[in-house]
Amino acid sequence: MDFSSANKELWSFIITSGILAILLLLANLLRRKTRFFRNALAPTSVIAGFIGLIVSESGLITLDIDLLNMLTYHGLAIGFIALSLRVPRLHDLKKQKGDGLYDSVNSGMLIVSNYLMQGALGLIITIIASFTFAPGFFKASGILLPMGYGQGPGQGNNIGAMYESYGFAGGQSFGLAIASIGFVLASIGGIAYLYYLKKNNKLPETAIRHSKDQVEVIFEDDDEVPLSEPVDRLTLQVAMIALVYLVTYGLIYGLLWLLGRFPALSGLVDTLKPLLWGFNFLIGSVVALLMRSSLKIFRQKGLMSHQYPNTYLLNRIAGFAFDVMVVGAISTISIDDLKGNWPVFLIMSTLGGVATLFYNIKMSKIVYPDYPVAGMMGMYGMMTGTASTGIMLLREVDPLFHTPMSMNLVTGSSTAIIFGAPILLFIGLAAQSDLLLYVTLAAIFVYWAILHFGLKYRARKHAMKHTTSAITEEESD
Repeated sequence: MDFSSANKELWSFIITSGILAILLLLANLLRRKTRFFRNALAPTSVIAGFIGLIVSESGLITLDIDLLNMLTYHGLAIGFIALSLRVPRLHDLKKQKGDGLYDSVNSGMLIVSNYLMQGALGLIITIIASFTFAPGFFKASGILLPMGYGQGPGQGNNIGAMYESYGFAGGQSFGLAIASIGFVLASIGGIAYLYYLKKNNKLPETAIRHSKDQVEVIFEDDDEVPLSEPVDRLTLQVAMIALVYLVTYGLIYGLLWLLGRFPALSGLVDTLKPLLWGFNFLIGSVVALLMRSSLKIFRQKGLMSHQYPNTYLLNRIAGFAFDVMVVGAISTISIDDLKGNWPVFLIMSTLGGVATLFYNIKMSKIVYPDYPVAGMMGMYGMMTGTASTGIMLLREVDPLFHTPMSMNLVTGSSTAIIFGAPILLFIGLAAQSDLLLYVTLAAIFVYWAILHFGLKYRARKHAMKHTTSAITEEESD
């Protein structure tokens, strides 16, 4: 084997990894030392991605686009699998038995209603554009608004690439561009809302951090694998993630192979194939949750003596995977591929960001009446960027996570998997024909109405229940 630099396949991964490392370190330096970047509320990975995009488009460096697309695709799945393997703390489990479970379901419903609102808005914009100033524009591309904003660069990349196979030229770059501009709008919207709150003296008490306050970090649980074991804890976490991902691959491959045995289902297979591979991270999350539950049962039955998942290390792995995903995704945007799509892109991204901001301002007062500002900042950040963006904006008004909102973002993402299942069908159907596109738009409106008014009903019922309980306690006193 040739180990010299002439072997491009051997050194491509190392060179690309080194470039990503330089971009991240440079972005971290800029964010720490430059007031503009520090006040922009943009994650370091986003800044690194835009630096990579600039130097790549200017021709200063040449990036391995195929490798970066692979890192983006797998980074999303690895991150979600790592998050799903985490073992909830006993304190969190106790909360979930009360309002924690209620907030988890509501957060999941709100996340999916955001997707649907963005999807409906995106489709309306692309349909109008195709009949007016952008004739022949790919109408179903409006679905990329929630995929880029709500899901982030990973799904913007996956579904954009999927729509390219349906005839949307530059679909992958279009989806990635929406996801990337979402990070920018998350910062702009977050800063604007913070300025409004400060100007009107509406910042919550949790936004004031006292000098003696500290954030609690749990590195391990009492019954985890001891450090004296011959295998490193990090190795165990990576092994579990790899096993879950392998099972996920086997399930998707096996299901498509089984359906492919029936010629009558060939059309269904063609529709499901890009969806299942595009949403591999959701299937991986479900498999990871099942594995976590299985490990818990094994311990209860005495088949295992230690807890193998380490929440701290899994959080670090997920953070690393998402950072690599974001940098790689933004760096691979092709400006040339966006030529001809700029008017629709600018209209869709701007209106989508504004609509998401005001929708979450309104809904957070209903869904999170005890902490509406924290609820809005966290949800808006996640619905225009990723969960890490939501956490970053949340820290501006709740730096020590006194409110349950940080937990709502995590548990809500899990319940959103259930509520978001119909979206898989919407994505596949919208690109099939104009008729199915309009059927999909109507279905999105109906499903959004169910979740939107369902949330209002649940919130009103919950408020009445608490009011009744408070009155009963006062009477008993």
